[in-house]
Amino acid sequence: MALMITDECINCDVCEPECPNDAIYMGAEFYEIDPHKCTECVGHFDEPQCVQVCPVACIPINPAHVESRETLWQKFERLAPAKAKAAAAEPPAPSAGA
Repeated sequence: MALMITDECINCDVCEPECPNDAIYMGAEFYEIDPHKCTECVGHFDEPQCVQVCPVACIPINPAHVESRETLWQKFERLAPAKAKAAAAEPPAPSAGA
């Protein structure tokens, strides 16, 4: 059950950094959630973090992407190694004192 962000989004920027799967991104008018990356935080947290921090409660379940908890877990298992590999390939951030 991937989540979605409705047009009630006020673009407050609090949800995007909370997503452990990098599924949230700025769309044409407001933030959007990539249903192929959204696991509703299964594998990371007990509850979706974006829903927890959203001040306008505009993040419901996406009816076009209804998935079982087992399916969400399988998606997490598929995404986690890919994200770890991508993070390892990133150059180190410059130090603050440099």
